[in-house]
Amino acid sequence: MLAQSIRASRQTLARVARQPSAYIARRTFIVPTAVRQVDLVQDLYLRELKAFKPTPIKPTDSEGHVQTFAIPKAPTSPEEGDIASELKAYETQQVEIEGSSTEPGAAPVEEDWFEEEPEEEPAHH
Repeated sequence: MLAQSIRASRQTLARVARQPSAYIARRTFIVPTAVRQVDLVQDLYLRELKAFKPTPIKPTDSEGHVQTFAIPKAPTSPEEGDIASELKAYETQQVEIEGSSTEPGAAPVEEDWFEEEPEEEPAHH
């Protein structure tokens, strides 16, 4: 009995394999709905891009947005007489050294740069 059922199942499998199946993947020209909608939007977008005409640029369009260029004034040169007199005054000026006194015979003051902290006396309790 087992052998007969195996033979029967082999025969049915062979018949099913020989028959064309009900579902066969076929190429068709029908495109799914989502893809057709994307193409529709893309077509509309491309059509509008082709139909767009930008406004022509006029030379006066930049007025009010850009400052006009003006050449700066040339710097004035100093007078030569003033330079010579200022140079003489600088050469005759006495050199001032910090810490020196203007009185003749005065001893220079020595400063002690080392600062000691005052010692605190211990508090009596």
